[in-house]
Amino acid sequence: MATIGAAPQVGALVREWRQRRRLTQLELALDAGVSARHLSFVETGRSKPGRDMLLRLGERLELPLRERNRLLLTAGHAPAFPEHLFDAPELAPIRTALDRILTSHEPYPAVVFDRHWNVVSANSAIQPLVATIDPAVLEPPVSVLRVGLALMPSLVNAYDVLDYFRERIARQFSATADAYLGQLLEGFDSILPRHGGGVTSEPDFAQNLGPVRLRAPDGGEWSFFGIFATFDMPFEVTVSELAVELLYPADRSTAEAFESFARERAQG
Repeated sequence: MATIGAAPQVGALVREWRQRRRLTQLELALDAGVSARHLSFVETGRSKPGRDMLLRLGERLELPLRERNRLLLTAGHAPAFPEHLFDAPELAPIRTALDRILTSHEPYPAVVFDRHWNVVSANSAIQPLVATIDPAVLEPPVSVLRVGLALMPSLVNAYDVLDYFRERIARQFSATADAYLGQLLEGFDSILPRHGGGVTSEPDFAQNLGPVRLRAPDGGEWSFFGIFATFDMPFEVTVSELAVELLYPADRSTAEAFESFARERAQG
């Protein structure tokens, strides 16, 4: 049950998210099927929002499941979406599905990471990519972004690739308002050159990026393009925050190199 003391706090959260989504009170009220007056009272703490109303607001504001739970808890309601550790028994079907994806993608690299870009699973084909970096970078929790920074000397188009990932994190931060992602953005901005006082616009940047290109240990070059995937209709907080990155060779020489690595692993 909501408490009077919780009302101003939850109202402030609703207002913060509404403003972040650039919606007026009237627009959000119409979308959520409540009166603008009632929404105004909720935001100012004069009215205690019910569970159903908060769920409707969370849906219309396109809040991550974690933030919808936070909204409910702040108002004194029970969370609506379960949350488990990745290795919990409840997520065994998810782990099985991910293992199948990672294994079937071999001999090419694939990785699963969480909302903070920490690796939760990867296939064996990732090893050639990380073989030359400092082993300390691969100590758990392994950060995809730290690995990317460690690979900078090997990346032919390093700053283009890192700038692309910076844009991905910026979109993720806009959607989630996660403070850790905000810190990551600040870190990227401290090392990446700006273009004309700002980041390259996304359409031009996406057009110019091309495959990710790495210098191979034998003096050649590896080239990859990627497919990024998330779960459709996630039913749980942790699952909703997982992402899968599948790397595919962009040329025949890269494909042959990783097929050769797979044969070597199979032989012993």
